[in-house]
Amino acid sequence: MAPSPTSKMREELVPVHVFAQRFSSTPRGARLARRLALHQLDVWGVPYGSETSDAAALLVAELATNAVTHGRVPGRDFEAVVKLLGRTLRIEVSDTRGEVRPAVPDAPRPEPPPTAETGRGLLLVEALADRWDILDRVPLGKTVVAELDLRP
Repeated sequence: MAPSPTSKMREELVPVHVFAQRFSSTPRGARLARRLALHQLDVWGVPYGSETSDAAALLVAELATNAVTHGRVPGRDFEAVVKLLGRTLRIEVSDTRGEVRPAVPDAPRPEPPPTAETGRGLLLVEALADRWDILDRVPLGKTVVAELDLRP
């Protein structure tokens, strides 16, 4: 007996898990975004302390800190979204300041001086993420997206 179209569709579906939360545009909000994202990943079966969890922690922390530091608009929150799409972990951090945009992923980025305490964030994102990009956020702002391909 041939499989019905519905059973075939079930085989092709990709499990999707989504965590989305707004946070205050403060260092405390950035720390909370990181902690809650890691907790949610653990609930979804990405164990705390694993290589994927550690990479996600750094990505969320860096993108949230950038949103708080460079994308902050007084009185407006930033949003963190973590999606587990089959074998891809997608991290999105949005802020409401659109005119301040980091360099696009393929643009050459100068190394900060060795003694500088800042300026390495997107270098970390580039090193950790399999893909990343900067998207316009409607109606205003930007979203920085980083993706990790999960190993079986």
